[in-house]
Amino acid sequence: MALTPLLDRYDHILLDLDGCVWVGERCTPGAPEAIAQLRAAGKSLAFLTNDPRRSPEEYVQKLWKVGVRASLQEVVTVGAAIQHVLAQLKPHTETYVIGSPAIFRHASEAGMRIVNGTPRAGHAELVVVAGHDDLHFAELRAATQAVLRGAAMIAAGRDRTFPREDGLWPGTGAIVAALEYATGKEARIVGKPRPHMFHTALDRLGPGCALVVGDRLDSDLAGAAAARLDGAIVLSGVTTREQAEGASDPEPVAIADTLHALVTAQETG
Repeated sequence: MALTPLLDRYDHILLDLDGCVWVGERCTPGAPEAIAQLRAAGKSLAFLTNDPRRSPEEYVQKLWKVGVRASLQEVVTVGAAIQHVLAQLKPHTETYVIGSPAIFRHASEAGMRIVNGTPRAGHAELVVVAGHDDLHFAELRAATQAVLRGAAMIAAGRDRTFPREDGLWPGTGAIVAALEYATGKEARIVGKPRPHMFHTALDRLGPGCALVVGDRLDSDLAGAAAARLDGAIVLSGVTTREQAEGASDPEPVAIADTLHALVTAQETG
């Protein structure tokens, strides 16, 4: 199958995972075939995600499990971006972490001193915020106390929701909103729409023209614009066609029902 004329114009394709490549544990229709087609056409790929629940290695495993060939070098996670930011801070900073085991690992490998479960939890110098499935009120309490005592807040993103098979689930942004409301302080955002993850992907891919493909206007499309890249929107995640067609600042270069529809030229008889 041939690529659509749009895709022919780009050397690199930066693909969002949730809502674009998969929803929950299921690929969007035709996604593995579309990705294989991009590879066959010589396109370089990167997979980006604001979902902090898994490590880069776990994302590679999931991609292979659902039929998408991918290497660790191609996966750019918000957790890795957080680790990069933390590594630039003072070593052994007392840090309270809200997040999955992957985020704890990233914080530890960045040289932070994690104080969860200690008397220092509410006195941490830094709070790292990332969504996870076992959020407890005690985490919000300790983080709130630490921020009110002067701790800085670094967060994975502001995504309000993310798509799952049974509908939308609360994202990291919902936790960030609660902490910002409780403390009156603003978190520093590391993930999309900040351009850092896109720049990391491009550093790995090398020179060339790149297209960002995602399902969110507020993180994927806005992040592409922040990185000065073209962005396309697929409707297999959280954005409706009406919302996508109404976007103007920035405006997507294309709107498609799925990644497969965006990539694959329709054959005519």
